[in-house]
Amino acid sequence: MDNSNMDAPNMDASNRGTPGAYLLRTARLGMRRWKDSDLDVFVEMNRDPGVRKFFPKLLTPTESTESISRMEAFFDENGFTFYAVDVVDAVDGPAGGMFIGFVGLYRPNFDAWFTPCVEIGWRLRREAWGLGYATEAAKECLRFGFDELGLERIYSFTALPNLRSARVMEKIGMRMVGEFDHPRIEEGNWLRRHVLYEVSGSRL
Repeated sequence: MDNSNMDAPNMDASNRGTPGAYLLRTARLGMRRWKDSDLDVFVEMNRDPGVRKFFPKLLTPTESTESISRMEAFFDENGFTFYAVDVVDAVDGPAGGMFIGFVGLYRPNFDAWFTPCVEIGWRLRREAWGLGYATEAAKECLRFGFDELGLERIYSFTALPNLRSARVMEKIGMRMVGEFDHPRIEEGNWLRRHVLYEVSGSRL
């Protein structure tokens, strides 16, 4: 396996940003570090059975808080993370002006044939679905990963039945390269089998 994506340089501390400052921007979205004010919405998202349909369980408020802490700690160490996403075009649909979830880059913390690697992922609140936000933000994160972090390859994965996320992966130029059983999900669970996508910088 090509592990070259693990050699990407960390961002200089001066570029690490502070809560509220947009580190990445698109026409409609701003991606930033997490703020305390994001917690209530994030807790609500992770207790929504629709948002968590393709995850093994809903998250408790404590688990959501711990998740934000891990994403912030990961940013401090690596200079990228699953970013908090705001809609910056306040007239664009019902989610205008709101914190809508996360999109970004991360390193999976489980063992598989394609790890260690960098993945791209997203999770949006229900009000932000169907507006193209995940695709828009993910394209910018791929650009950042290849052009600024110097990654050679980025992966993404989801439970096999999650066709919505798989379509986003295809829209951003990724291709399916296989399937695997997620080691963090017990045998017999309908979500254990995952589909794996990848994209290299040369393909974009």
